[in-house]
Amino acid sequence: MIIFDTVTKKYKENITALEDVSFRVDPGEFTFIIGPSGAGKSTIMKLLIREEVPTAGTIFFNDIEVPRLNRRLLPAYRQKLGVVFQDIKLLNTKTLEENIAFALEILDKSSKEIKDTTDYLLDLVGLRDRRDLFPYELSGGEQQRGAIARALANKPDVFIADEPTGNLDVDNAMQILDILKTINKTGTTVLVISHDLNLINKAKDRVINIKDGKLNSDTGAKEIIIPKPAQTQKEEVKEKKDTELSPEFNKLSKSLKEKLRKYAIKTPDILLNITTDELKNMNLSKKENRELANFIKKYLNKKRNE
Repeated sequence: MIIFDTVTKKYKENITALEDVSFRVDPGEFTFIIGPSGAGKSTIMKLLIREEVPTAGTIFFNDIEVPRLNRRLLPAYRQKLGVVFQDIKLLNTKTLEENIAFALEILDKSSKEIKDTTDYLLDLVGLRDRRDLFPYELSGGEQQRGAIARALANKPDVFIADEPTGNLDVDNAMQILDILKTINKTGTTVLVISHDLNLINKAKDRVINIKDGKLNSDTGAKEIIIPKPAQTQKEEVKEKKDTELSPEFNKLSKSLKEKLRKYAIKTPDILLNITTDELKNMNLSKKENRELANFIKKYLNKKRNE
């Protein structure tokens, strides 16, 4: 599901956050990424959510090459990821219930689905009786559990938690671990960035150790198999002028399908991998751009629910 292939990230010439880091995480795994402060752990998360891009090397999420992902497609891509940041980021002007519901409203879910999903997630993290409280009225552990519930609202393929127990006592930390384990048992891949050795030892799961920006050790190391890249547009056009489009494109407008065909974008997965320059070269109208963005959003929602 996730591949880091010899990834290097430099912020300045003399600041190297990551250097030649490679690892693979398969679907359904529970993995800790550990290391001292400044080792490069959070940089891994930022690269995966495409907040940053590598200086060298590349990253794959399934068959999507993340650094090449067009910025217009980032919102749809990030819906596949559920992230709890170290500073939690709950909205202080909304109650806990409203925080979770807001994440669903953005996805245009029905009122019934919003209510049912919110109730389920509040039960999952044990906060149904705290639903009407604002974040500042919750304890640190409750805020963390609320942030987990919100991050799960869009049914992500991967759940990423950055130091989820950093400021919690042992009992609250163990509650968070139990919730993360429950999430993982439903089939969701879980990545936990942490330096909490008690949590790691208790969990007894795979541990990727980052030290001074390098991969120090990996208790579940796997062979790195790079997805076969899509052919370049010139190669595919040369190979077959009359490109057959995927049936998933059938409902698109005639003009948009013609442009997809012209540039040999035969499938939605190839579409997700086109660069900004390639998209500009397609000379899409504003209407076609909106149509394409809506298609990507619906496509990723469909894939997530399958």
